[in-house]
This record gives sequence, structure tokens and C-alpha cells, in this order.
Amino acid sequence: MAYTNSSLVSYTKLSPNHSGQRTHSIDRITPHCVVGQCSVETLGSIFLPTSRQASCNYGIGVDGRVGMYVEEKNRSWCSSSSANDQRAITIECASDTTEPYAFKDVVYQKLITLCVDICKRNGKKKLLWLGDKDKTLSYESKSDEMVLTVHRWFANKSCPGNWMYARMGDLAEKVTAQLGGSADTPTVTTQLYRVRKTWSDSKSQKGAYKILSNAKKCADANPGYSVFDVNGVNIYTSNTTAAEVPFLVKVSITDLNIRTGPGTDYAKTGRFTGKGVFTIVEVKSGKGSTAGWGRLKSGAGWISLDYAAKIK
Repeated sequence: MAYTNSSLVSYTKLSPNHSGQRTHSIDRITPHCVVGQCSVETLGSIFLPTSRQASCNYGIGVDGRVGMYVEEKNRSWCSSSSANDQRAITIECASDTTEPYAFKDVVYQKLITLCVDICKRNGKKKLLWLGDKDKTLSYESKSDEMVLTVHRWFANKSCPGNWMYARMGDLAEKVTAQLGGSADTPTVTTQLYRVRKTWSDSKSQKGAYKILSNAKKCADANPGYSVFDVNGVNIYTSNTTAAEVPFLVKVSITDLNIRTGPGTDYAKTGRFTGKGVFTIVEVKSGKGSTAGWGRLKSGAGWISLDYAAKIK
């Protein structure tokens, strides 16, 4: 699809901290609290150094102006979740420095306006707040729906703060009203998606996932595996084969850790890749990376593919 950026932006300072073009269409919005009543210019300075390893798509300053730091087409590093940031527009909002991290009214009103704009440009007629992590992450949104998520679901943080968290339903209602959609909350049924070689071969199971996209990524990282629904129906078979390695990836940060094995439960080697293009000769799923872990041709170790863009 053709991505666009918001015309509400009055200040732009693009951060180098992003993963390149998204691997998932935009169907989520994740508001954050900055923990500071700062300007859009200050936010731009915060996200500029590569050592920060953080960014967002948009920021709303204390005066209600909107800044852009990562274009909508690219995945920001904002929510402690690659899977979420691949599909979410992330918005940092100026806030108080202590709980409940309240927003000024001008900031909250601009958040509503910005969410309306994001939804319209991405073909969405309603913004949903389901109010529960498991329900939200297992929910497969319809083509005209945008879903709200929060940072606290993916990390031990208060973000977006209790002030904003208490208003997530109000945000969804006000945005949906301006979009002309229905505010009815959908019924959510949680199911597990199992990754196996065949439905009958339960011993081959790699995992059971509440989120379909995560199950697909697991299957992609394990050639010969498929995703099965609760009834044993094959709903996705990976096209990935062993023949697809080696391949090249581009790393755009200076301090991507190299580990001794495929996962954050393996020790760091004490070395970093640095920026550049690297050859991956093996891919495995593992703890701490949604996209999987890639083994470097150099023999130096394994890197998280969440922070490496495959060169086609």
C-alpha cells in the first residue's frame, strides 16, 4: 500500500532509530506518555542519537503541536514489542513527570484529532479499545478497524500512565464518532494457533500463540511447519525453505548485540555488528525476537532480526 504522513505535522526531525518499512499494514495506534512537559523540538533531540535506540512516529508537544520522527511507512522503536510496532502508529504525548502522568487538555484534544487523521488516511472507520491485553492481541481486526494498544502490556512500565489509560475508552469513542462509525465493542473469542509439521504430529509442535501473526512468524522461521487453528485446520503454511539462506540484511544501528545462540537467554559475546550489510546463513526462532535470530556468516554469533532489514 502507499503510506502517507499526517498534514497536522508542524515540525519534522527524522530519527535514525527505526527498522525500515513495516512488515504489517497499519491497524493499531499506541499512545505513550513522554514523562515530561516537553516541546516537539525536545522530543526530536531525544530520539536523534542512535545510542538512544528509541523513537516514535509522532509526538505531541506541551503546546499541542505535532512532530514527526519516523515516517508512517517505517516501524518505530517505541513499545518494547517489535510485533506491535510493526503494525502500530506510535504517538508520544507530553505529560507530567509523576503518576498519573496527566496530559494537558490541548495535548489530549490534539491526540484525538491526530488519531482521526491516521484512521481516515488508512481507511479505518472505527477505533477500538478492548481494554484487555489478551483479548486485544488475539483479536483479528476487520479491514475498517483500528485497535488501541498500550506500552504497559509489553514492558514493566506504567506508560501511557494511569491518566491516559483511564481515557482510552473515551479516546476510542470520540475518534469513532468523528469517523462516523459504530462504537459497538466486538465480541472477542480467544483461540490458540499451533505451529506443527502436521496437525496429527503434536510432538513436532513449536508453540501455541494467541496472535496469528506471531504463529506465522514462528512457522516462517521453521521450514516445513504450518499454523493450525483450534479445529486442526491448516490456515498458513510457510513458504520459507532452507534454500532461502543465505541472505543479506542491513543493520542501521551501531550497537546491535551479537549473542552466542539464537535468543536473549544466550550470552552476549561482548561484540556489536556496527552499521553495515551482513550475510545470514541460518535462521531460528528464539526468546526475545519476534522476527527470529540470524546466524552471521562470519561465525561471530547470532543477531536479532527485529533490528535487521532483509535486502531483497
